[in-house]
Amino acid sequence: MPNPPRSGHAVTAGFLGWTLDAFDFFIVIFLYDTLAAQFHVSKGAIIATLTGTLAMRPVGALLFGLLADRYGRRLPLMANVIYFAVIEVLCGFATNYPTFLVLRILFGIGMGGEWGVGSSLAMESAPPRWRGMFSGILQSGYSWGYLLASVAARVILPHWGWRAMFWTGGVPALLALYVRTHVPESKAWEQHRVPSVKAIFSSVTAYWKSFIYLMLLMTSMLCLSHGTQDLYPDFLKTEHKIAVNTVSYIVIFYNVGAIFGSVIFGHLSERLGRRRTMAAALLLSLAVIPLWAFSYGLYKLALGAFLMQVGVQGAWGIIPAHLNELAPDTARGLIPGLAYQLGILFASPVNQVEHHLYLHVGYRWALGGFELANIVML
Repeated sequence: MPNPPRSGHAVTAGFLGWTLDAFDFFIVIFLYDTLAAQFHVSKGAIIATLTGTLAMRPVGALLFGLLADRYGRRLPLMANVIYFAVIEVLCGFATNYPTFLVLRILFGIGMGGEWGVGSSLAMESAPPRWRGMFSGILQSGYSWGYLLASVAARVILPHWGWRAMFWTGGVPALLALYVRTHVPESKAWEQHRVPSVKAIFSSVTAYWKSFIYLMLLMTSMLCLSHGTQDLYPDFLKTEHKIAVNTVSYIVIFYNVGAIFGSVIFGHLSERLGRRRTMAAALLLSLAVIPLWAFSYGLYKLALGAFLMQVGVQGAWGIIPAHLNELAPDTARGLIPGLAYQLGILFASPVNQVEHHLYLHVGYRWALGGFELANIVML
């Protein structure tokens, strides 16, 4: 059984990697209008860069997942972190829309690789009885990244401008040093390492039915997370005329709820089981859709957003453990991350779909109606 220091460092590395990765992604959602004006394009064109980022994540999952199953978890994780940090810094130097779009597409490769490698290293190092709790902590990194992006929008953007927001994204490169000095290689990988890439693909082929299930599950789960998060700040500004500074505080508030949900529901899954606990979290999100999308008033909207993310990220807090437990030992670096990122490929148009619905039925029904159908399906 892994000892606490070993599992602690592995979970910390996975948590920090996902936090910083999410921070770099969510910066854009606070800059729709700013970037549209800077590059002389429509807001829809900036939203399309999110689709480009999300669509390229399977490429990163495939590339870095194969490297992780063939050569170990540590080196691919370090290479991945350095890669997405460099791309993020370069985004701050973009002078036109085509350059920015290409850089966000390239960033998607780095974002796609981090989760699979980081989660496999963390879950393989975690003691089984704490795997649910560590899963929730690991996945809460996504919410911490979103929270930090909202703080950056409140602190960095007004004083140093949008370019400094992206330059801050160079900080993750320091995480590679932490992985190099503190995180040992996965013992599970050392015990089940395969001799070739061909052998890895053979494991995936034998697992194809469960892989398809996981991919479909992740498609809906990613429609749940991105569908409730990416356009919500713009919904508050556009539909309810809430000031930008106030919106950033609401985002911080509902990400606190997301962090709370990830850890609590992750821990509950050790007693109730993964699927039952996910269902309970989803029922909470379903119940608060009227408050989240259709209510009026600052405090009601903030409360609705808080409870929505408790449920959304409560369900998500179980995903790292659930996917890694269902993956074969010989392809655990590849399958969880690839299923996750193929799910995001199919879910990548979610922001554009919701934006299109907004133009036809209004923002409330665009968000509320879409997520009502998605959560019922889940």
